[in-house]
Amino acid sequence: MVTLPKNYIDLHPEVEAFLSQTLPMYYGGKRAPAQSGKTFETVDPSTGKLLANIAEADQADVDLAVQAARSAYETGDWHLKMTPSERSSCIWKLAELLESHKDILGQLDALDNGKPFASARDVDVFWSAEHFRYFAGWPTKIEGSTIPVSTPGMFNYTLREPVGVCGLIVPWNYPLLMASWKMAPALAAGNYIVLKPAEQTSLSALYLPKLFEEAGFPPGVFNVLPGLGHKAGAALVAHHGVNKIGFTGSTEVAKEILKSSTGNLKRVSLELGGKSPNIIFADADLEKASVGATWAIFGNNGQSCTAGSRLYIEQKVFDEVVSGMADETKKIKVGPGMQLEPSHLGPVISTEQMNRVMGYIKEGYDSGGEAVSGGQRIEGDLSEGYFIQPTIFKNIDDEAKINQEEIFGPVVCAMPFKDSNEILQRANDTQFGLAAGLWTKDVNKAHQIAAKLQAGTIWVNTWGNTDAASPFGGYKQSGHGREMGKEAIELYTELKSVWMRIDG
Repeated sequence: MVTLPKNYIDLHPEVEAFLSQTLPMYYGGKRAPAQSGKTFETVDPSTGKLLANIAEADQADVDLAVQAARSAYETGDWHLKMTPSERSSCIWKLAELLESHKDILGQLDALDNGKPFASARDVDVFWSAEHFRYFAGWPTKIEGSTIPVSTPGMFNYTLREPVGVCGLIVPWNYPLLMASWKMAPALAAGNYIVLKPAEQTSLSALYLPKLFEEAGFPPGVFNVLPGLGHKAGAALVAHHGVNKIGFTGSTEVAKEILKSSTGNLKRVSLELGGKSPNIIFADADLEKASVGATWAIFGNNGQSCTAGSRLYIEQKVFDEVVSGMADETKKIKVGPGMQLEPSHLGPVISTEQMNRVMGYIKEGYDSGGEAVSGGQRIEGDLSEGYFIQPTIFKNIDDEAKINQEEIFGPVVCAMPFKDSNEILQRANDTQFGLAAGLWTKDVNKAHQIAAKLQAGTIWVNTWGNTDAASPFGGYKQSGHGREMGKEAIELYTELKSVWMRIDG
């Protein structure tokens, strides 16, 4: 039985019971241990202490899960035997169940990831449910078209059909939400899922089978395989029974996925890293821009692919904005996500990630940077966890490693610029292109800059907004394909062209 610090929120009874067992994988509508009998540990990053033991999937387990999904696909349990409106009802019911279980799911993600419980429950679970609600409307609206072809005596139409079995691999920064981004459109399109959660944050994914069953999904439609990326994830990517891979994670891993997926030329969509530029012009509302820029980087502890980690501030207001950000950063409370006294930021996810982030901070100092705030690991009462001070650097060149590579932690570099032409060249000078932002009261300037920034999402006088109806994805090495919106349905469907002779 897991033992938590005394200053933690009381565990929901279902969470307590859930964590008291060795957590099995799930496929074909049944829970099962690993074929090898192996397990791995998941820990609370706020304390480094054990939360649960989890069945560790390998090739044998991947084979069984894919077989279960393929068997359900071949018999058409989901996409043929159920009508579009029945599938819509199941997806909508799942959204309702996510919402009614928000305390349980919120606690699981807060424990597993370290993020504040209120954020996990009221943001991640809420938007996960909203995501399923949006895509619950799609099964009855996926349609082909009739085409006025020029061949005499021919009738031509198209059908949009499910891809088949989809291997979905999700990261640890938003465990439930990132899974929902992929699962909702895949299910709406009539696909069958094998979900591989991040090994650091598998708890909420392993709770989902209970909700899928209650929502009425047939066995084999949803399967979840916890395990290590280089074993379970790699086996899933290479498996010939998988028709599509949807991946969110690092660019380096994505390149390996593309290589491994060539065995059966499976379809692959990738939502990858970023090094997003955030541009503040002198004519912006500087108070709002300072607060916005602070949370653009420190939201979710900087563990977001869209984090505004390259901050460009017009020279004439540089000191004012940096000072405002430093003041806002002083208000940030860092602590365990499940502690009774609410915090704004939790720990980074692991010892490895903490060492990685601290390595970038050292590189910032070595590059001649000055830490306006933060710059250290948090010790004292939080020394057992993986806590890092929110850090603002200045006086660092664009070419420095800390300004070129994705850190995935609470670290931002603030840099001055002189004019629009200069900033466009500097902002676009990166291998990434996931997101970008700008702050100005000049509407013409906003449109002109937004049109020239090389990124999949542009925020103007705001940061971080997403919606299930709006497409999301990256340019360059930030991936390809778009999640959310009607574009996500295209990711998870095949288009079939049917020709019929009608002239007798």
